Amino acid sequence: MTAALGPRTDARRHHDPSVRGFASDNYAGAHPEVLAALALANEGHQVAYGEDQYTDHLQRIVHSHFGPSAEAFPVFNGTGANVTALQALTDRWGAVICAESAHINVDEGGAPERMGGLKLLTVPTPDGKLTPELIDRQAWGWEDEHRAMPQVVSITQNTELGTVYTVDEIRAITEHAHSKGMKVHLDGARIANAAASLDVPMRAFTNAAGVDVLSYGGTKNGMIFGEAVIVLNPDAVSHMRHLRKLSMQLASKMRFVSVQLEALLAKDLWLRNARHANAMAQRLAAGVRALDGVEILYPVQANAVFARLPHEVSRRLQERFRFYFWDEVAGDVRWMCAFDTTEDDVDAFLQALKEELAR
Repeated sequence: MTAALGPRTDARRHHDPSVRGFASDNYAGAHPEVLAALALANEGHQVAYGEDQYTDHLQRIVHSHFGPSAEAFPVFNGTGANVTALQALTDRWGAVICAESAHINVDEGGAPERMGGLKLLTVPTPDGKLTPELIDRQAWGWEDEHRAMPQVVSITQNTELGTVYTVDEIRAITEHAHSKGMKVHLDGARIANAAASLDVPMRAFTNAAGVDVLSYGGTKNGMIFGEAVIVLNPDAVSHMRHLRKLSMQLASKMRFVSVQLEALLAKDLWLRNARHANAMAQRLAAGVRALDGVEILYPVQANAVFARLPHEVSRRLQERFRFYFWDEVAGDVRWMCAFDTTEDDVDAFLQALKEELAR
């Protein structure tokens, strides 16, 4: 019998692990508990394409969070989750109403339209959040053959501007959309941060509030890779399994996505990680408010701080800490905290910001 492969590796570290940044929660590594779960799943053989025991067990965990009718479809990434979910909710002539700032509109390279074959109908919002009144700007023309038919409302929780929908706000949206014959998709790339901010279970503002399909985000919350499309209302979708394959999101070794989701969701790792990231954003915001020359643009409700400061200060600060401009012309920047951001990281960043403002 061939000996089992040992832990030897010829890989080498190619980065300085002491370097910290505030550009994205995607910059963080994987949580140690997620890495441990991957190691457990790595022993022996398991059936491919989702017929493994880890993906089966994941369904029971998803039921505990989102109810017995929920079904999880693990996928590779967030764009894949959104494109697959939106295809499952629309006809070929369908359109999706979303905020102008929505990730599906701004940051997915046109994939929902080019790969998903659907039309996005966007609405400008002051804080990244849709309302029934804003939805009605695009919710019309169902019988107009010259216009793509509005079939879905897509919201992001928390939003791309760091704001959080309340349970009542989402319920108002779902009731309004359903009354007009539309379905509701929730992009939950940072759903854990929203639940931590609201201090409610994720079900409170998803299936219990009338959301039909959820794109569940794990990468920003401590996973290496992978997300899931979670169908909350089975009557709202069609052919999810076929669409996942067609959308190039069917993992052959699916157990390695499923076990990461299990590590997050089986107990409270998802919530611990989110609460910590949110707390670091609050610490950062409090420090920023004490400085002259910096304006915080939106309420800090999750793990993001949006600010406006002199362009030259941001450029110098970027040489010390990585972060992105949100609107370079206006001088707006985004600072993100992650599950592994420390108080020392925040304090060092604030000190650097203070020094650059004083120059």
